[in-house]
Amino acid sequence: MTASALTVRGIEKSFKDLHVLRGVDFDVATGSIFALLGSNGAGKTTLVRILSTLLKADAGTATVNGHDVAAAADQVRESISLTGQFAAVDEVLTGRENLVLVAKLRHLKNPGAIADDLLARFALTDAGKRRAATYSGGMRRRLDIAMSLIGNPPVIFLDEPTTGLDPQARIEVWQTVRQLADSGTTVLLTTQYLDEAEQLADRIAILHEGTIIQNGTLAELKQLLPAATVEYVEKQPTLEEVFLALVGEGAASDESTAKES
Repeated sequence: MTASALTVRGIEKSFKDLHVLRGVDFDVATGSIFALLGSNGAGKTTLVRILSTLLKADAGTATVNGHDVAAAADQVRESISLTGQFAAVDEVLTGRENLVLVAKLRHLKNPGAIADDLLARFALTDAGKRRAATYSGGMRRRLDIAMSLIGNPPVIFLDEPTTGLDPQARIEVWQTVRQLADSGTTVLLTTQYLDEAEQLADRIAILHEGTIIQNGTLAELKQLLPAATVEYVEKQPTLEEVFLALVGEGAASDESTAKES
């Protein structure tokens, strides 16, 4: 294992006259969560497609888990998993059947045991025998991420994983992402949500008009602004605190029970 799970140098990509990436550089440490933050059209998905060998860069180099994305595409694919903006689960199958299917496609031994282990890991055991069509958005996304982890890839790309999810489902996904990093998986997360990057990332890179304009920890990025004026004000609860207080932390499990009945 290299100290940097991903190394990106001078990546450029254009589509005819549209210059999407204009020389992107960054490193991602092994076992960390790296957030690529940018607005729609900033080039986040294009960069992920290049790193996952789905698209060729016009210039620059990139390595994933020590393998060059252009010269060693097969080895890169064996080292990664990619979860797109929308869950790629088969809604006709049960949650467990989705996992078993992927394990069989990857020619792994004991696909049933692999499925059961992932269902437990992602708190989906009780829902494992239900069709994925009955799952909430957060459950479907957790199942999608679980499917992407079959085969234990050391690097996972999450391309805007909470797009279209309600607040409770977003929190569920955040917890899942933290668990991935805690287990040693390197996570490259693209997002347009500032709070998502703030909650999850060890380092944050801001992609703007095709280049990385800042890259650092949350504390380092905050130091770029003038020091705040200290004022004594009454602390008000955040919207997240209000939401969780009203619905309760067991909202997800309650929703699962309701759908099952």
